Amino acid sequence: MWAALPLLCAGACLLGSPVCGAAELSVNSLEKFHFKSWMSKHRKTYSTDEYHHRLQTFASNWRKINAHNNGNHTFKMALNQFSDMSFAEIKHKYLWSEPQNCSATKSNYLRGTGPYPPSVDWRKKGNFVSPVKNQGACGSCWTFSTTGALESAIAIATGKMLSLAEQQLVDCAQDFNNHGCQGGLPSQAFEYILYNKGIMGEDTYPYQGKDGYCKFRPGEAIGFVKDVANITIYDEEAMVEAVALYNPVSFAFEVTQDFMMYKRGIYSRRCSRKAALSLPGEREWKVSGVRHGPAPSGDSPDRSTRTKRTERAGCGCSHL
Repeated sequence: MWAALPLLCAGACLLGSPVCGAAELSVNSLEKFHFKSWMSKHRKTYSTDEYHHRLQTFASNWRKINAHNNGNHTFKMALNQFSDMSFAEIKHKYLWSEPQNCSATKSNYLRGTGPYPPSVDWRKKGNFVSPVKNQGACGSCWTFSTTGALESAIAIATGKMLSLAEQQLVDCAQDFNNHGCQGGLPSQAFEYILYNKGIMGEDTYPYQGKDGYCKFRPGEAIGFVKDVANITIYDEEAMVEAVALYNPVSFAFEVTQDFMMYKRGIYSRRCSRKAALSLPGEREWKVSGVRHGPAPSGDSPDRSTRTKRTERAGCGCSHL
């Protein structure tokens, strides 16, 4: 089951040089020190010209982090492996530049009337939530959202946690209007697995992080979909029921500039879009996401993000 939202999903292309005419920062000695420490930690090297540009970008991000953390917010920001990149570069390298209709598959989930438990954390119920994985620079977030939700559903039903093959979806699901590293939809990926009669495990079809030829072997499929349910767009009550009564779900949320440097806490951002959710009250959702690159030192591989419902959820893509 998943809630599907019409937002940006992933893609992969590289942004070139910085915009001409951008105002230069006066970078102080402390910022230079932190930048060199950050470079060492992340094993970064630059040419002389690029060093100046990356230093400027790092200093700008550093100041935004400090200003945010000194304010009254529900979450904290911190440096990470993207701290030498502007948000424009992040969007061009990891996110689609065109809006994507994430509700392309017809909704068919019929919800009840409750009541529902005040909170549910599937991680505390057992080994039902798979660890965070790394999609690299391939725009394959939709495949991880698919496998994450399916891995949870299988674990709840059978007691066995599998690791399913995102690369199979990248390579093989094009007939269901998915585009490999150029993006796709979990709803269409689930349909592919249903009609394909299975998905292989990651051990037999390892992730490569790039488009390839389909190498699916039916006899080695270990994950199967018997039925698919789509939650009506913006129907958060249906998502509450699905998570509370059945299993974690796949959904998409919008990556914005402040989320790029998220560290911990409840991510919350006011939404100015006309289609913002308007249900009364607020809810917190625990989100298991997908990394772009190796985990920073000291980070838990199963770290989750807590989000408030005051945002419009959009695509980084993640599963709940």
